[in-house]
Amino acid sequence: MSDRIEKFQYTGEKPERLDKYLVSCFPEFSRARLQGLINDGFVSINGFPAKKSGQSIESGSEIEVRVPPPVPSGLVGEDIPLDIIFENDDLIIVNKPAGMVVHPAAGHDSGTLVHAVLGYDPDMEGIGGEERPGLVHRLDKETSGLIVLAKNERAHRWLQDQFRLRTVEKTYLALVDGKPPTPTGRVEASIGRDPSHRKKMAIVSTGKGRESVSEYKTLESFKDHTLLEFHPFTGRTHQIRLHCQFLGCPIVGDSIYGKKHITLDISRHFLHAAKLKIILPNEKQPRIFEAELPAELKKALEEVQR
Repeated sequence: MSDRIEKFQYTGEKPERLDKYLVSCFPEFSRARLQGLINDGFVSINGFPAKKSGQSIESGSEIEVRVPPPVPSGLVGEDIPLDIIFENDDLIIVNKPAGMVVHPAAGHDSGTLVHAVLGYDPDMEGIGGEERPGLVHRLDKETSGLIVLAKNERAHRWLQDQFRLRTVEKTYLALVDGKPPTPTGRVEASIGRDPSHRKKMAIVSTGKGRESVSEYKTLESFKDHTLLEFHPFTGRTHQIRLHCQFLGCPIVGDSIYGKKHITLDISRHFLHAAKLKIILPNEKQPRIFEAELPAELKKALEEVQR
């Protein structure tokens, strides 16, 4: 596959930063992606390589941009069944089962959601310069539910902007041991690496981690458990699990942040990404997508309702 070559002439009355101008020429690319092309020598001004991203361009300047083809990631698609909730030319929304890792990592070089999506649609456009599905957010291995993947650069940027601006509404269901201090509430805390266990995350003092915010409400109370609805406004690693631990009501079945002895007959933690409210590319009104509780969580819920 050859490079894509685009040529432009800057006609603005005042000088402008090169990277800022190119953002208007390539709305499907982030500024960081365009800055990378400039720094790697793929952009020229009047026949000469651009010196830097912040270089000023004058009216009449001829800009040429070479966009190299996606770099092969080395990933091979696998024939793994997917529960597809929605799909169009821009994105795919999948109901991920518990036990499936989202993307390849140490110890998980096959059987991931990325492998499954590539197996389902090997022609998905390269995102961010690599031939891989455009992951926009993540779910823990044992968390089930809705996850969105972009099919092209334009959709990827559109979706990333919504998550960054916190306009996406995510709803999770969590069954916890005990109950929170109040039926409804808001948790604001910093999350960082646990200083004692580097593979775990922890609530840390302000300034030593990244901001995390969630709101919750009680859906149903039981003798020893509570069903909570969570709305995370940030997307930190293990955020809802840590917030439940922080509230004194850890998620049932959570082997890392929960009770040592599991209180119900369940082989995973009870956390499910149940609903997603999001505006799709080229649309103005948000859509709502939902995924039912999987069978093992329904069974656990029935057990506490007896």
